[in-house]
Amino acid sequence: MAKDTKERILEAALAMFSQNGYDGTNIRELTASLGLVKSSMYKHFESKEDIWNALLDKMIEYYAERFGSRENMPPVPDTLDGLVGMTMQMVNITIHDENIVMTRKLLTIEQFRDDRARELATKHFLTGLKEMFTYIFDGMMNKGLLRRDDPEMLAFAYTTPISALIHLCDREPEKTDDALAQIEKFSMHFIKTYGVQPK
Repeated sequence: MAKDTKERILEAALAMFSQNGYDGTNIRELTASLGLVKSSMYKHFESKEDIWNALLDKMIEYYAERFGSRENMPPVPDTLDGLVGMTMQMVNITIHDENIVMTRKLLTIEQFRDDRARELATKHFLTGLKEMFTYIFDGMMNKGLLRRDDPEMLAFAYTTPISALIHLCDREPEKTDDALAQIEKFSMHFIKTYGVQPK
């Protein structure tokens, strides 16, 4: 099924905003890249700011579908190896899904210009991850898989280096394989350190 014009505009806007930033993106060039005239964009969006906000709304929904949300947390793993597997699945999506890569670049650029971008960058790069893994680690402690500790502090310690390595992949894509190997090694070290091994 062909994509509708509104969706095509948002896809092109994501690509341009993530590369050139909001101020560096020209609406005439954006519509021309789609074979449209500028006036046709106004049938779908009132302004560039309207495109921007619609794009952020779309990406919030996109993230929630793939990673869960405060209202829809991912399932708590039933094994220690399950934590490693879940982590690597999330990381692989984060590094290889072009929409997520472009959104992360967009938020990195625009967090200093736009309040909403700043809030989303903080959520996606720090607080949202910590909240999700606090929930996961608390659940794993309740299942007897992790030794009892402060789940929030463990989540912070677990997600911060992983997030840093994901950003490394954005800056230096040639280091992606090494970063993935480091993340998996770190995740395995974590379960070796905090996991409760079956008797």
